[in-house]
Order: sequence, then C-alpha cells, then structure tokens
Amino acid sequence: MASPATSSVVMNVMLAIYEKKTVTVEIYRPLRQYISRTYSEREAQNLEDDLEAVKQMRVNLERPSDSPDARRDLLQSYYKALCVMESRFPISPDKDHINTITFIWHDAYKQKQKASQQNIHLEKAAVLFNLGAVHSQIALSADRSSAAGRMQASHSFMASAGAFAFLRDNASMKASIGQSTTLDISAECAGMLERLMLAQAQECVFEKVIAEGKSAGLCAKIARQVALYYEEAFAALNVAPLNQHFDRTWISHVQVKAAQFYAEACYRYGLELHEKEDIAEEIARLKSGISTLADAKKSMKGVAQQLVDSVTRLEANLNRNLERAVKENDRVYLMRVPAANTLLPLPAASLVKSTPMNDILDASKEKMFASLVPDNSAKALSRYTEMVDDIIRTQAEKLQQGSEITRVKLKEMDLPDSILALEGNYTLPMDLKEDVEVVQISGGPSGLEAELQQLRDLRRVNQELLAQTEELLQQEAREDAQFRSQYGTRWTRPQSSTITKNLQDRLNRFAANLKQAADSDARIERAINDHSSLMSILDCRPIESALPTLARPIMSLDANEDAIVGALKQSLRQLENLGAHRAGLEDMLKEMKRKDDILPKLMTNTGSYEDLFRKEISKYDHICEDIAQNIEAQEQLLLQIQAQNDDFSAVFNLEDYKASREKTYKQIAAAISKFREIRENINEGLKFYVTLQDAIINIKQQCSDFVTTRNTQCREMIESAQRQLAGLSFQDSKTSTRYNNYSSVGQPHQNQRISQQSDPQITSNPSRPQTPYYQPAEQPLPAGYAPSRPPYAAPQQQPTPPPPYHIPATTNPYQPQQPQLQPVQYGQPAYPGWRGSYYNTHPQQPGVHPPPPYTIPSPYPHQSGYYRPQ
Repeated sequence: MASPATSSVVMNVMLAIYEKKTVTVEIYRPLRQYISRTYSEREAQNLEDDLEAVKQMRVNLERPSDSPDARRDLLQSYYKALCVMESRFPISPDKDHINTITFIWHDAYKQKQKASQQNIHLEKAAVLFNLGAVHSQIALSADRSSAAGRMQASHSFMASAGAFAFLRDNASMKASIGQSTTLDISAECAGMLERLMLAQAQECVFEKVIAEGKSAGLCAKIARQVALYYEEAFAALNVAPLNQHFDRTWISHVQVKAAQFYAEACYRYGLELHEKEDIAEEIARLKSGISTLADAKKSMKGVAQQLVDSVTRLEANLNRNLERAVKENDRVYLMRVPAANTLLPLPAASLVKSTPMNDILDASKEKMFASLVPDNSAKALSRYTEMVDDIIRTQAEKLQQGSEITRVKLKEMDLPDSILALEGNYTLPMDLKEDVEVVQISGGPSGLEAELQQLRDLRRVNQELLAQTEELLQQEAREDAQFRSQYGTRWTRPQSSTITKNLQDRLNRFAANLKQAADSDARIERAINDHSSLMSILDCRPIESALPTLARPIMSLDANEDAIVGALKQSLRQLENLGAHRAGLEDMLKEMKRKDDILPKLMTNTGSYEDLFRKEISKYDHICEDIAQNIEAQEQLLLQIQAQNDDFSAVFNLEDYKASREKTYKQIAAAISKFREIRENINEGLKFYVTLQDAIINIKQQCSDFVTTRNTQCREMIESAQRQLAGLSFQDSKTSTRYNNYSSVGQPHQNQRISQQSDPQITSNPSRPQTPYYQPAEQPLPAGYAPSRPPYAAPQQQPTPPPPYHIPATTNPYQPQQPQLQPVQYGQPAYPGWRGSYYNTHPQQPGVHPPPPYTIPSPYPHQSGYYRPQ
C-alpha cells in the first residue's frame, strides 16, 4: 500500500499499484538477424532506425524513471511497437521463428514468482499492467485538497481502470497460454484492479461534491456507488485464485472502504430523510450504517491509521444523529421503525467509467517496420482478401437489390404517398415544389403588378424625355423663324428645319417605338388579367393546400376503414425497419472487413493456410444468414402490403384521387410556365426601356448642344445685322464663309478628320462642304463657344442604339454617344445582366422602317410579348 497523499477535504487514504519488474532482454540482434535472413541485408540496414528505437525503448523499460508521465508515454509507445512487431516477427520456440528471445517478468505482488515465455504475449500483458500501475501512481500523487487535483486524480484512476480492462480483454488470455505465467496479469486480477481503480475514481468525485456543498441526497448516491465498486473488488479478492495472492492489509483496506462508504451513504441519506421528517426510516438507515461499521472494525488490523480515524469520526456522526432521531421520534413523531431487511436498496449514481484505450493504443498508423511483409504471408493474405471481397460484393449486391425492389414496388403502389395524403401531410414532387418556391420568392403572381408598374414608369420617363427633346428643337426653330422674318435677307444662316432633319427623323422613330412598346405593354397587362385565375394557385402558402385531399368514404358498410389503414401503416413500418436493418447489415459488413486483419495469424501459422481460411471466413456466415432472412422477410411483407393496398384503394377510391392530383400538378406546371413567360416579357420590356432611355438622353444632349451653338451664332448675326443697319458693317469673307457654308446637323467637318480615321462610325459626305462654321484663328469667338468642335457634332465612342430604332451609319452619321454615367433609374433598378434580343439585331437597310419592339403574342402557352429577332 502506497503512502497517503496530502490531506484532502474528506478523506485521502487510497491505493496505488506497483509496476512489474523485468530482466534485460537482447532484442536488437535477433530481430536484425531475422530480417537479414528472411528478407535481405539491405532491408536490415534500411530498418536500423526502427531496430534501434525498439532496443532503446526496451532498455528504458528495464530501468525506473523519475517521472510518472514520461513512464506512461514510454509504455504506450512500446506497446504500439510490440503490436507492430507481433504482425512481422514470429517469436516462438519454433526453429524457423525467432527462438532466441525470452521475456521474463516478476509478479507485482509476489516478487519471487516470475514468468518466462518465448512469445510476445507475455511482454504485451506486462506492459499493459505497468501502464495501469503508472496511471494509479499519477492519480495518487495529485493534490486532492484542490478542485483541480481532485479532477486530475479521478481522471488518472479512470485511465488506470481502462488499462486494466484492456489487459483483461486483449492480452490476459493469450499470456496465460504460455509455459509459465503470473497471477497479476490474469483476467481475474485485471478485473479486480479495474473495479478498485473505479472505486477510487468515484471516491474523488465524492470528495468533490462534499467540498462543493452539494445536496445530501446527491452525496448519498455517489457514496453508495463508491461502496458498490469497493464491494465488487472485495468479492474478487475474497475468492480463488486471488484470496491467497494479496497481502491481508490490501483485503482489509478494501473491506473497510466498502463498509465506510456504505455507512457514509446511510449518513447522507439520513440527513435527507430528516429534512423530509421521515424519522422512522432515518433511524433504520443510521442503525444499518452503524452495524456495518461495527462489523468492519473487526478487520481493521494493519489498516492505515488515517482510515481508522475517518471511520471513527463517521461512526460518531452516525451515533449522534441516531440519538437525536430517536429522541424526536419518542417525543414527537411516534413512528414505527422498519426492520433493516425491509428497506429498499440505497440509490446509487456512477459518475466515472473506464477510459477506452483502443484509440490510445491503436498501432494502425505506426510506420515502424512498415516495409516488412513476408512473401508467403502476403500471398496468403491477398488470397484471403479476395475471398472476403467476393463475400462482401455478393452480399452488398443482395442488399442493394432488395432496397431497389422495395422502392420500385412502393412507387407502383403509390405508397406511402397515399397514406400521407389521407393524413393531410402530402407534398408536391420535389422538382415542382422547388419551381413553386422560386416563383413565390420572386413575388409570385401578385408581384407582377409591381413589375408592370415599372414598365409604365419607364415608358412615362422616356415619353417625357422625348417631349423635352422635341421641345428644344421646336423652340429653336420658332426663334430662328422669328429672326428670319425680322431681318429678312440679312439673316443668312440655314433654316433649322434643314439642318435638324436627321435629329427629327430619329426622334420620330423613337416616338414610333414608344407607341409600339405601349401596345406590347398593354398585351402583357391583358395576359396578366386573362391568366390571373390560372396563376392564382401559385400564391397558395403552403402550395400543398391547393392539392386535392384523399377523403374517407361518405358511407361505409362495415366501418373497417381504420383497420385497413392501420394494418397498411403497420406493414409499412415493418418494411421500413427491414430497410434500416439492411443498412445496418451493410455497415456491419464493411466494419468486419475493416477489422479483419489475419496477417499476424498468417505469419505465425504452422499448419495449412486453407484450414485457417475456412476458420476465419466462417465469421461471415452469421451476417450472410441475416441478409438472406431479411430479403426473404421483405418478399413476404411486400406481398402482404400489395393485398392491403388493394383493399385501401378500393375503400378510399384511390384512382379518382390520383387523377385529380395529376390534374392539379398539370395546373401548377401550366401556371408556372405562364408566370415565367409573362415575367420574361416584362423583363424584355424593362431592358428595352432602359436601353431606349440611354439613347434618348444621348440625343437630348446633342440637341441641347445644337441649340447652344445656334444661340451663339444668333447673337453674332444680330450684331452683324445691327452694324449693317448703322452703316458700319463690312462684308468679311471669312464671316460670310462661316454662315454661307453652314452644314446640316449631323454632317462631319474637316476638323474631324482625325477622329473619323479612328472611328469608322463617323463618315464624311462629299456632297457637303467641308469648311467649318467658324475660323478660330482669324476671328475671336464669343465666350463659352468651344472651338474644338460644334457641340452638336458627332461625338466619339457612342453606343449602338437599341434595335427598334437602329439606323445604319451610312444613313445617319450621328451615332448616339456612349453614356459615361449610369442611366436614370425609375422604380426598381434595371437588371444589369440583361442581354436580350435588342442588343444584337441585324442593321436595317436604308429606307426600311425599323421593326416594332414587340410582336403580337403567340397563343398560350408560348406567348412572347416582345420582339425577338431571328
């Protein structure tokens, strides 16, 4: 028994396990010789690092370490190395195996006893035992006077329990088969040590809840579980083969601990009973605890004094509470105290468990000796793997075929859809439901009116812009006519109507396009009104509310509808369970194959490989039988469901319901198609108006520049005319040239030749004079007049107008200017990704009127509200 740790809140007398001792073993040379003999000297040289690592770990294992944590890490690493070695090095007395290595280990409790075996199983079992021992030492070294120390101690005790459980389940049996063995690594001892470590881990939890001041009822449950763990350990220590193996003080310690914590549970439970004023049971529980302690005190010889003191204090507390309870019962409650054998067992609560060691000790990812696989073992393993793969493939195909048959049969019977429809839980097919959701998210049929209003707003904006542009030209023409009438022959500049013909023609075409677009808008509006009743089904939320319902029959002769439905639903549940079972069987097959590693057995096998294969492959027989039974059960169940579904269809008139449902599906699909068609037409209209708006804004700017220039020239001519009237005027050839050679708006000039060469859209007209309207080098210009080019001259880099009003460059040299700013937005913003039919139409031939922006819609369901050029 280890010395107690520092004082804790409640008690601190616990046990730690000593490690097993071993003797020096030469492991490097035999392994290297085997590699060189079986494989090659070069392979042995390549594996020098791995051999050195194994050798060093064995040397470190033979000598004690000052750090329990370092010792724990060494034991874990060495155990994984042993797992790797087991699958590659056949260590046994056989002459063809590695027969020069003998592992020797002493018993941890009786040092004079030792075991020696020429196999790796004893080595693995001893390492696992020492791993559990080291974890118990780490736990005992923790300072349990603090919350962190109690937590650390509890976790280390659980890790120790996990190591001993792993020893019992994985190594004890194999190690006991050797020539000699020791009792400390037996399954019985490993199981006892696991319960002992769990008892001490639970005791740390009890110390924790006492320190935190938890309720008496919770403390009683935890204490009772501590006692149960100690009782299980004591029961194992008190029978063969362990009853003669351990020191008597160990057995006494565990016995007293079991009694102490049973009495502790009685004491805490009595406190809770006292609060509930259940005095009679409190008295009985306290007496039971005192009696248990009295029996345990007879076996306290050799027990640590601190444990004796703890028991004495607990006994005093029990007696004090018992005396108080008896007085209160005699004076106040007068309850009959029940006999101890009539009391229910005390409740218990386990808050600890053995730490799983599978992942911690998993050697599957170890790289040590990875290149070593014997040829015969590799070939045998490959043949066995093919056998397993064939079984897995065949059984997986049966499972998948069974699931596919179920799916097809149920679809033919329209199950479980018809049952769901009867219960009001039926949903649309997924593709149709997704289409409806897209429509509803975009606003649905009720949202089309808002989009139609955008068309109206954009049309109105275009009309206003066009009217403003026309007003600019008309105002300038009126002013020109007024001055021409006033000054007569002295007003020598060309008439406005002559030089604005191209601009006016384009404005007229824009006006015609707007008129035709308004007609198309009206057709869209009529389409919305005409099909509103069809599309109204898309506004249903949820859309399933528009579906027909499968109703019960109005009249029933025997009122067995519920029985028919109930039987069919029960059969469907059974079918679903069979499907889930098939999925589990498939996962089980994959897991069995993943864990099916027979390489260590192949490498140590001395008999026939075929015998080993038959033995190993037989473990798949059980799951193959389960799969066959599952498929057979499904076939019978499908026949039963078919008969039940026939009854269900006849009673609930299922055929009429299906016809009505399909009709509704078609109605929803037609509504979606019509909605998409109308919305696409609206989008085409929006694209048209946005593009046309850019063109109108562009030509409005050209007209504004033209009016500004004409106003400037008007002032110059007025000044010239006034000088003539005053007799001060003289005829300057340059001025005369400037006015007499006035070109039409839209014709190029000589000072634009450079830009004409860079922009093929701007072409010169040889029938027009090439002299500009002014000579900036010979006569000063009024302020604000830009000499670089007339403001209404053809600007550079202009976009192609929308197709409804597109004119070839040979007819109209004024290409609309590329807008530098975003177009004016009205209502909701335009869609920047639009690229409709208006962007890539073929150019019009001269003299041909541009096509209207819309065409008359085709009959339902392929109506198209806007013109789409071929």
